[in-house]
Amino acid sequence: MAKQPIPEPPSINIIGSGTVINGSINSNGDMRIDGTLIGTITSTGKVIVGTTGNVEGEIMCQNADFSGIVKAKVAISELLSLKASAHLSGDVITNKIAIEPGARFTGSCRMETPATGGEKTFFNEQSQPEKEETA
Repeated sequence: MAKQPIPEPPSINIIGSGTVINGSINSNGDMRIDGTLIGTITSTGKVIVGTTGNVEGEIMCQNADFSGIVKAKVAISELLSLKASAHLSGDVITNKIAIEPGARFTGSCRMETPATGGEKTFFNEQSQPEKEETA
């Protein structure tokens, strides 16, 4: 009998404190950011921004826990948790949100389950003015 390939478990990726990354990250696993990311992160898992973490750009993932500073457009398909030390500034689309006392959130929030590609549609809608209809 041939051996069945063993699926690899999702990876856990860490951006350490003091590390600065400019660009885009795509991951099939979880991501922890304790350093600085300027750009876009797309993950099929959970994104954690630690207390020393700083993200500027866009975040798209399944679940997220923010304890640091996030200035971004955020699309979470399940749960966004803002811890007491979190500072979030930006537009958010999520299915569920939990905000601890002490967390700071400035921006807009739309509560819905993002459909496939819904994150991009949401961001595009926010950046384009509404068209007026004339009769």
